[in-house]
Amino acid sequence: MAKAALYFITGGVRSGKSRFAEQTAQEWAIEQHATLHYLACGRVFDAEMAERVNRHQEDREKSPIPWKTWEFPTDIERIVDGINQDSVVLLDCLTTLVDNELFTQQKPLEAEFLEETFIKIMNGIEEIQRHAACLIIVSNEVIQEPIFHNEFLHTYAKMLGLLHQAIVERADAAYMVEWGIPVMKKGGTPI
Repeated sequence: MAKAALYFITGGVRSGKSRFAEQTAQEWAIEQHATLHYLACGRVFDAEMAERVNRHQEDREKSPIPWKTWEFPTDIERIVDGINQDSVVLLDCLTTLVDNELFTQQKPLEAEFLEETFIKIMNGIEEIQRHAACLIIVSNEVIQEPIFHNEFLHTYAKMLGLLHQAIVERADAAYMVEWGIPVMKKGGTPI
């Protein structure tokens, strides 16, 4: 079975990366006559997050193709029971997935647990790729320099950086979105 196309889209907070990812997914789905699936990893923990979730839901409701939304804050491979080779999956976002996998289990951030978490996330991505036509992963850029004094934030940023490298290495295309403008860093035409 062939692996799905893999696109990686990153940028700062409120950079327009999710909007670009949704547009890319819609274009891919229209071109390939595919179904759209939104894999939400975030959890609503405050009013600002609730507002962002509502805005993203409203944006998807305006889509010319309907979206099926899946909410898996951890264990993303669970989506494979609901997708097939005609599915475009948008995972939004890797940063919240890493946060959920690292910090909700109340385990010490020791080397073995960190390695297991890295492998678990990469295995989940590969499992989705085996069952879908296209996987688009959204993430955030995290500034690392000022946070080295905080062990948790340093561990989180390091894990995220390693995941970014591993995913981009495998990706067909990678984009950095700044000020609403996508800048291609790897690959060719998105469709």
